[in-house]
Amino acid sequence: MRILITGGAGFVGTQLAHRILEHEAPVGQVERLTLLDIAEPRAELLADERVDALVGPIGDQVANLGPLDLVFHLAGVVSGAAEADLDLGMQTNVDDTRALLDHLRAATEAGAAPATFVFTSSLAVFGEDPFLGQPAVIRDDTLPRPQSSYGAQKYIAELLVGDYGRRGLVHARTVRLQTVAVRPGAPNAAASSFVSGIVREPVAGVRAPLPVPADTPICLSSPVKTVDALVRAASASAEAWGSPTAVILPGLSTTPALMLEAMDRVSGQPLSDLVDEQIDPAIVAIVASWPGAFEPERALALGITAPDSVDAVIREYLELVGVPAVA
Repeated sequence: MRILITGGAGFVGTQLAHRILEHEAPVGQVERLTLLDIAEPRAELLADERVDALVGPIGDQVANLGPLDLVFHLAGVVSGAAEADLDLGMQTNVDDTRALLDHLRAATEAGAAPATFVFTSSLAVFGEDPFLGQPAVIRDDTLPRPQSSYGAQKYIAELLVGDYGRRGLVHARTVRLQTVAVRPGAPNAAASSFVSGIVREPVAGVRAPLPVPADTPICLSSPVKTVDALVRAASASAEAWGSPTAVILPGLSTTPALMLEAMDRVSGQPLSDLVDEQIDPAIVAIVASWPGAFEPERALALGITAPDSVDAVIREYLELVGVPAVA
C-alpha cells in the first residue's frame, strides 16, 4: 500500500501516520508512506524506513508524487486565514485539491486501479443563511449553504471529489470533520481555535482568552476519534460507503463552561481560573452560525462514534501531554 498524507507534519496528520504505521491491518501493509507538508515531519516518523517526506506547497510537490493507492488529504488553509486571504484559500483549499485529484486521474486513465481519496471537509459548509436560516438538524443530505470563504472552498472541493468518484477516477471518501479538540501546540487562525486553547493553555499554566460566552453551544470530537474515523473511511468498502457524497462525523455537544468544569474535575486543579472571558464579536458571529444538532447516520453505520464524554476528551489530552488525571 502506497499512502500519502497531506498535512503530514500537522497534529492530526502525525497521529494518523503513527496509527497507520503501528496498526497496518485496517488499510493494508504499508509499502511507502509519504508525508507532504510545508514543514518537516517529526523525526521519529522519518526514522521509519517506510516513511519519506515532501516539504513545500502541494502545487509545487505534486509532480514529485509517485504511484499511490491511498491519499488522506488533510492539508488546507483554516477558516480565519481563508477569510482574510481569498486567493490563498482558493489556491490551497480548491486548486491543490484538484491538483491531487488530477494526479490520481492520470494514473487511473493510464490503467492503474483507482486510488482511495479521503478528503477532510468541514461543517463550515453549513451556515445560517440570513434569508433562509438553518435547518434544526443537519443530516448527510442537508443542502450546504456556506457563509464563509472557507466553507465555500471546502464545498467546492467536496463537489470535485464527488465528481471524480462518480466518474470512477478515484474512490471518493469525503468526511466533514467536527472541531478537533484538544490539539497541542500553538493556536492557529481557525475560529474554533479557542476550543482547544481554553484547555491547552491552562494545563500549561498559561492564561487563555475565551472569545465567546461560556454557555455557547459547540460540537467537537477528539483526536483519537477523528483518526479512527479517517481510517474507517479509508478501509470502508464501496458498498458500505455508498454515495460519493460527504459523510458528517459524529460529535459531542457541549459548551465552554462544561469543558472548563471537566478540566477542573479531571485534573483535580482549579485550572479554569486561568481562563478570561474576552468577547470577540467576529468569533461570536462565526460560532453562532455553526450547526447545533446532527444526525450522522452514515458515519454511525460505519462504526464511527463520538467521544463518550467531555471528561474523556480532557483525559485524552492530559495523557497526551503527560499530566496526571485524578478523575
